[in-house]
Amino acid sequence: MSRSSRLRQAIGSKDITVMQAVFDGFSARLVEYMGYDIAFVTGSGVSEARLGQPDVGVMGLEENVAAVRAMAACTGLALLADADTGYGNAVNVHFTQRAFEQAGAAGMMLEDQMWPKRCGHMRGKEVIPAEEMAGKIRAAVDARTDADFVIKARTDTLAIHGIDDTIRRLNLYAEAGADLLFADALMTREQIGVVCRNVSGPVCVNMGFGIRRRSTTPLLSAAELQDLGVAVVIYPRMLTACALMGMKNGLQILHESIAQGKVVEREDALLSFEELSAIMGMADIEELERRYSTPDQLNRKYGGGDVSILPRIDR
Repeated sequence: MSRSSRLRQAIGSKDITVMQAVFDGFSARLVEYMGYDIAFVTGSGVSEARLGQPDVGVMGLEENVAAVRAMAACTGLALLADADTGYGNAVNVHFTQRAFEQAGAAGMMLEDQMWPKRCGHMRGKEVIPAEEMAGKIRAAVDARTDADFVIKARTDTLAIHGIDDTIRRLNLYAEAGADLLFADALMTREQIGVVCRNVSGPVCVNMGFGIRRRSTTPLLSAAELQDLGVAVVIYPRMLTACALMGMKNGLQILHESIAQGKVVEREDALLSFEELSAIMGMADIEELERRYSTPDQLNRKYGGGDVSILPRIDR
């Protein structure tokens, strides 16, 4: 089954689909290693990890597509890309869709913010007219060469025009051909339920993870969201926040070690070299060496005429 078909099938499942958010080779490899076969590409994570810039429209199309292409190349994940506003009008969206499809994405998300956009949980957002956004959705749908490529439509109108306009826009985007509908920054459990009951298509919500004070949307379990009618839940900032916290903790440990003038052993703070190599697919590289190298080559490199495949780490 193709990546786009897998993503489309997951969205149409009777059970809620949980999508972790990836942003680089590390996160994509790890998510696949942990048993997921689909993932959302967080635009904020890509901007922050690749450019060191916040999610305020600094990242452009080429940088975004390059990140998706790299993750699609190193994993088998069905990736739902974050195409921001499509980087222009409906004509630009035509080429944006083609670029992400050719990069190996299984789908992409478009939002109705004005450019430069910003993270949906930031203040200062503006939205374009709903009919203009519907034209962008139609352009993306028509640009597909793979009929299963998923088009996700996002609206940021709640904080500006309220819940009624949120529902109106999502239904308009569904009529234009969007396969998945997303109202960002919903404020309450009740709003999530209202959107799910009144939108004519599968609904996606995003969740924080242990960052309740910084997120406008209440933290709910996947089971609770499914009961409200949600089809897909994404966790766009979980892995980026976890990664930064892990690096921060590691630097603090190193700082303390230097201050104390001694080595501090903290196996709980980092992956072993073996586990890191396993997650990165070193066993596949060694298998290729064993398959295509001559016995003399293997003997020179490894001394035993064979490659010792790294053990797979239990998930």
